[in-house]
This record gives sequence, structure tokens and C-alpha cells, in this order.
Amino acid sequence: MKRKINARMVLVAVLGIVTTMVLLTAVFYEMFKRQMVDDLRIYALLLQREIDQDQLLQSDEDILKEKVRVTLLNAQGEVLYDNQADSMDMENHSQRPEVQEAMETGEGQAVRRSATLDKSTFYYAVKLENGRILRVAVEAESIYSILGRAMPNLVWICGVLVLLSLLLAHYLTRSLVEPIEKLAEHLDDGMEITHYEELEPFIRTIQKQHQDIMENAKLRQEFTANVTHELKTPLTSISGYAELIETGMASGEDIVRFSRGIHQNAQRLLTLINDIIRLSELDDSQEELATERLNLYELAATCVEMLSVSAEKHQVRLQMDGSDSYVLGDRMMLEELLYNLCDNAIRYNNEKGQVQVQVQQKGDQVILMVRDTGIGIPKEHQDRIFERFYRVDKSRSKSTGGTGLGLAIVKHIIARHHAELRMESQPGEGTAIWVTFAAAQ
Repeated sequence: MKRKINARMVLVAVLGIVTTMVLLTAVFYEMFKRQMVDDLRIYALLLQREIDQDQLLQSDEDILKEKVRVTLLNAQGEVLYDNQADSMDMENHSQRPEVQEAMETGEGQAVRRSATLDKSTFYYAVKLENGRILRVAVEAESIYSILGRAMPNLVWICGVLVLLSLLLAHYLTRSLVEPIEKLAEHLDDGMEITHYEELEPFIRTIQKQHQDIMENAKLRQEFTANVTHELKTPLTSISGYAELIETGMASGEDIVRFSRGIHQNAQRLLTLINDIIRLSELDDSQEELATERLNLYELAATCVEMLSVSAEKHQVRLQMDGSDSYVLGDRMMLEELLYNLCDNAIRYNNEKGQVQVQVQQKGDQVILMVRDTGIGIPKEHQDRIFERFYRVDKSRSKSTGGTGLGLAIVKHIIARHHAELRMESQPGEGTAIWVTFAAAQ
């Protein structure tokens, strides 16, 4: 990158120098042309005073010294006199631009370039009182010849300027890239980088992205370790039970009990794998949801009915309240959200406890509430229960068959639906979770 920046700076500098030289040459040549025309005008006006009605006075000698050509024309454009050519052999000049302009306005000027001699001839003509035209002319170098003569000096000057540009470009490139190089060297230690004010948003963005990458890497590492541990536990149990049966160490009743253990751990393993796959899908999916208008109350009632058997098994009473409330969402995701919230409320409840599910619309919002009378969550754990594999009571979680991923899935689904989550919990009293959606119109 440094080489590219340096090369482009030098290229811009060289183009600027060459363009400036060419433009300056053109400007100076234009000034030279104006000066030549002004001088010719002065010559013409001086000669006009010294001309008699029929002839020039004694001023030819000084004019010739200046290499000024003098031509006198009659009103019809015929040459009466020329100090550098035989007037008899010269053609009619009435069609010359400077002569036509002088006939019309009293004064005229023109510049004609000779490609053969690489020179330009400057003409200035004035109209005399008797109707004749006095024209003076002088030859001068063209812009190309001037540029050619000045080329050695221009090349030398350009060389010096290019050398200075190289040094300056190297310095500026180093100054520009230095904060970025320091940032790359000290991304992990959080060192404050001295840099240009204009680079602050760029550097802040890089630092934030690096922090996010490191955090995600840490989370993935923790997730991988947790997955390995969670998979290892049921597999170890399955392997142990199977080995006891294989070696014949288990009796008839033990075989049934060990088979039940294998089945339970296999089911737990399948549930865990399904949750991991589902969480990965939610992580990787960047597509917009294919939403539809759904009755959240109806979905919640269906979920409560589906979990009624599980609630009876845990001796928990399920209660459904509310009214029809419509939201825009993904049906499968909302069913999954309801299931995980209600299932958790049942699993972590007390015997003869209660779970209340309520859906109601308030203004332009639809609020889902799931409240239980279970074990509750201590204050220090409440900010972390939506993390993957985070459990408040690990022994109880495993005994109830939880994977530790349900609330992490809930968090993803809420984020995908741009909903809001709020939770209140007291140990020994229970937990209440509110999810607020935008109401469908």
C-alpha cells in the first residue's frame, strides 16, 4: 500500500509540474504577443505623425534597425510602399484581416504563423486621414520555437521539482501510513495512537472491528469447548451402559435400566445437536424474514396445549390469558420462541407451581408475558442467562433435560423480529419475561 500511495503522489506531482510548465509557457507567450502588438501600435502611431500626404519622412533608418517592416496601402488595398519588398510586385492587400479591420474601425491587428520558418509575423494597421492604410509588421519566434529553446532549462527545472516531489511524497506517505502501521502493531494492547484528526473515524472503526473479531473468536472458542463438553457427557454415559451390556455384566433388570439410560442420553444428544444446528442457522442467516400476519395469542394457546402433558408431569399448572393480537413474523420462529420460554418456565418451576402465559395488545404494541413461580434467578446471573450453555443451576438443568441453548435461541429470534425483551426475577419467587412486538396493522 505504501508503494502505491507513494507512486500515485509522485504521478500527481509530475502531472502537476508538467501541466504548470505548459500553461505558464502559454501565458507568457500570450503576454509576449500583447507586448509585440503594443510596440507595433506605438511604431504605427509615431510613423503616422511623420508621414506626409504622399511619402514617408526620414525615419526609415531607425525602423530598419528594429527590423520593422512598413507598408503603405491606398484605399483600395494596393501597395504604394514597402521598405522590405518591391511594391510593384506585391499583390493587393485589401483582403488581409488587419487591413480590413483598419478600413472598418481605423485600427487592425493580426498574427500569422509560418510553418516553414517556424516564426510568427505580427501585423498592426492604422487608417490615415487621407484614407490610406499604414501597416507595420515584425517577425518573432512562435510558441513552439520558444518552448523548444526553453526546453533544456524546463527539463532541468522539472527534474529538480520532481526530485523534491519524490522526497515530499515519501515523507507524506510515511506520515500517512505510520498511524495505521502503529495501530496494526498495537491492536491488542489498546495503545493510544497519535494520528491525524481525519483518520480518527477510520482508526476507531478498525479498533472496534478488531475488538468484535476478538470477542467473536473468544465466544466461538468457548462455544466449541462447551459443545465438546456437552456432547461428551451423554456419549460417555451411552458408551458406559453399552459396554456393561456387551460384557454381560448386566442382569435382566439392569439391561432394561441401562437401555433406558441409553435412550434418555441419546434423546438428550439429539436435542442438543438440533439446538446447536438451529443456533448456527440463526447466526449465519442474513436474509430478511419471510414474515406474515400472525395471531400471537393463537400461537401461544397452541403451545400451551402442546406442553400440557409436560406440565402435568412436572406437577405445574398452565394458565393462558389474553386476546387476539396480531404481529408480523416468521411462524416457525415465533412457535420456537413460545416453546422455549414456556418449556423453561415448566422445567425450572416448583412442584404444584404455576406458569401464566399472557398475550395482549396495548396501542401499537403486542406484549407476550411468561411468568412462573419457580426457583428464580439470582441478580448476578440475570445478565448472562441468554448466553449459550449458561446455566444457573447446572445439576438441575441436566436433570430436567435442558441443553442450555434455549434462551440463546430466544434472544436471536427476538433480535430478528426487532422486538424488545425485559425480565424480572427473584430467587425462590419466580421469573417473568416480557417480549414486546410491533403490532401488525
